[in-house]
Amino acid sequence: MKPMTIKTLPAKTDQKEIGQGLLDLGIAKDAEINGIGMGVLSDGTPYLNQRGLAALCGVQNAHIGTISSQWRETEPKPRIQAIKGILSKIGSETQSAHFEVPHNGIVHYCYPAEVCLSILEYYAFDAGANCQQEARDNFRILAGTKLREMIYSQVGYDPTGRSRFDKWHERIALNYQSAPRGFFSVFNEAETLIYEMIVAGAPVDEKNVVDISIGRHWSKFWDDSGYNERYGDRSKFPHRYPDSHPQAKSNPQEAWCYPLESLGAYREWLQDHYIGGGKFRAYLTEKMKKGAISPSIAQLTISSVEKPRIAGY
Repeated sequence: MKPMTIKTLPAKTDQKEIGQGLLDLGIAKDAEINGIGMGVLSDGTPYLNQRGLAALCGVQNAHIGTISSQWRETEPKPRIQAIKGILSKIGSETQSAHFEVPHNGIVHYCYPAEVCLSILEYYAFDAGANCQQEARDNFRILAGTKLREMIYSQVGYDPTGRSRFDKWHERIALNYQSAPRGFFSVFNEAETLIYEMIVAGAPVDEKNVVDISIGRHWSKFWDDSGYNERYGDRSKFPHRYPDSHPQAKSNPQEAWCYPLESLGAYREWLQDHYIGGGKFRAYLTEKMKKGAISPSIAQLTISSVEKPRIAGY
């Protein structure tokens, strides 16, 4: 597979339960390399699918499925006991061998990397007559953090989290000076909200362009409030999307910009009406229904942005 070198990996969690709360997460990245399906969940958990894990172990896909089906039995089979014993040696436990995650209309069976390594080690050394040479070879290659590194590199996932800012930075590079002198743009003024979304784990990319939502609601509020008469006429300017966005096909696009004198009114509206009035929550809820953001990340983002006000203000 020729995995690339990854110098920094996320700190290993101290939690003993693998995957608690993972059922409502999405798939951030996935790929199939040489017949081995793999990916990364939206919380950074690397996984193999059932067929991929079976291929690494040198066994039939049905054998991995049987392990999953027997995992919760009150009196576990010797094979399950052995695999759970291997897992416990690294300080981990899990109520299920895999997690079922809907993605693009299909339910994916995702086996976390720690579970994969435990099953791989079992078939390499502890399965008796059912030990597989292929499992031994792959375990020697992928033991420790190597399986995690391989998955991250093959699907193009940056575990440091720095890459999640890339598409937003691309847009800033194209538009940070685009509004004419004396005017402000919604995109530039939305940067604090966008930053909070990214830090909370929400993807800000071609599918989640929150400044479009903000711009539409602010434009309607501007007209309804008669702000042209109060602050002067708004204007339009060319806004551009980077090549990584499909919206770039219609570049440049005309966007509204507003007199600087109205900036205070805009910021009050953003806090009191867009965020405080539930429009931001409605935006994320709609994105969640479309599968563009997972329910847990949506709720975390809403909680982060909808901060309680200071008493007396």
